[in-house]
Amino acid sequence: MSHDHTTAPAFPASAPRTAATPATPATPAAAGRGRAAGPLLATATVAMGLMAGLFFAFDVSVMPGLAKGDDRTYVTAMQNINKAIENGLFGLVFVGAFAVTGAAAYFLYRAGHRTTALWAGAATLLYVAALVVTMGVNIPLNNELAQAGDPSQIADFAAVRTRFESTWVATNMLRTAFCTAGLAALIRALLLHARAQR
Repeated sequence: MSHDHTTAPAFPASAPRTAATPATPATPAAAGRGRAAGPLLATATVAMGLMAGLFFAFDVSVMPGLAKGDDRTYVTAMQNINKAIENGLFGLVFVGAFAVTGAAAYFLYRAGHRTTALWAGAATLLYVAALVVTMGVNIPLNNELAQAGDPSQIADFAAVRTRFESTWVATNMLRTAFCTAGLAALIRALLLHARAQR
């Protein structure tokens, strides 16, 4: 009488694993960059907000108020404003808004937070656009206004004002729009970063 011997099928020594592979833990350097990004984002948001607020204040109060005055008052006031704003605190915020926002985008990208980094990067580009408008239009107009000389020596205030007013007001509104959009992008980045840290 014969007996059938069924041989069990052979399996590879190391069968493929069906369980999800755990995520590779972040390196200490990446984790450090991620932690640094939070304070940088918060600082960038404050600085961008201050710049947007400054430009907005000119849009809705300073320039409309000056527009109601006579030509001599307008030219004299803008010359004084342009001199007063050249101070260390304004310079710190003006430059810092760019530097800190760019640094936040860099640290987020290196830490692997790519989506959040894109929002911070977008804010940086929007602020660069505001800087281009400032350097290309507003500052040259401010310099031209200063070169008109002391108000006591200006013969035609109306001509000085006409060359300055409409272009400066329009480009300041553009700066407000760029900085406000940059602020919105930074708020989005800050929310995404906070969510990722939970």
